[in-house]
Amino acid sequence: MAARDPEATKARIFQAAIDEFARHGIAGARIDRIASTARANKQLIYAYFGNKAELFTQVLDKCMIDLAVSVPVDPDDVEGWLDRLMDYHAAHPELLRLLFWEGLEYGSTELPDEDERQAHYARKVAALQDGQDRGVVSAAIPARDLLFLLVAMANWATVVPQMKRILVGAEDTDGDRLRTSIKEAARRITTPR
Repeated sequence: MAARDPEATKARIFQAAIDEFARHGIAGARIDRIASTARANKQLIYAYFGNKAELFTQVLDKCMIDLAVSVPVDPDDVEGWLDRLMDYHAAHPELLRLLFWEGLEYGSTELPDEDERQAHYARKVAALQDGQDRGVVSAAIPARDLLFLLVAMANWATVVPQMKRILVGAEDTDGDRLRTSIKEAARRITTPR
């Protein structure tokens, strides 16, 4: 009989949950499919992570932490940060899918982990505010609005690839042109005058 490895089981469940939620959203995800994909007992999922909504929150939180660690906001190199952000989301599109599903599910109502999410974004806003305070980023747009605008520009093509294909084009050169345009737009709204 093989030895049990609870941490390996949790990791398999977590990855299966990321894939399931990214593909089907909160309402459409099925714990049975997660258990089957993870080769784990369904009861273990509930024991380790709670109900489906709690599992979704934990999955999204971890994905957001991974992004924050991998691609911290860099007010001293906004264009480089946007490059890294777009590269990260190209390699990990599931995070944006999870956020999109969360938006569909919760709309503008409070999230189960609202306080943690506000703290998460406050750290990113603080980085941009620091850049504004030091004069390396324009203060023409409030830091929180600026973060929202920059993230939206960088992420929208991954969220709606069909719109990107129709409006921008499907060739690699089209994607390169869009990236250049996003960085130019960012430069124009972040460069101090």
